[in-house]
Amino acid sequence: MNERVTFSARLWRWTGAQNGTWHFLTVTGEEAEAIATHALMHKLETGAARGFGSVRVNVTIGSSTWRTSVFPSKERGGWILPVKRVIRRAEDLAEGDTVQAELELL
Repeated sequence: MNERVTFSARLWRWTGAQNGTWHFLTVTGEEAEAIATHALMHKLETGAARGFGSVRVNVTIGSSTWRTSVFPSKERGGWILPVKRVIRRAEDLAEGDTVQAELELL
């Protein structure tokens, strides 16, 4: 069975010059350490890291579940989880909301 990480974080927005607007949650603390350990174990087992150092996850927020990746962020001091528009709408989430999420590390 895959490891699960549960955390709460504020939804924040990033706007790129040409890439539009993205919304993220930042995973920090013990939960971020668990993801980093998982990424290291994957690299040791396969001999390679995933693109951008990412980790594949199944995410559950409220009644919504989807597959995506979390990405390491030196700037934020943890891992960032993109939350797409369809999920924000389904769960009635807005920038600044505190969101509880569960990650299944794949």
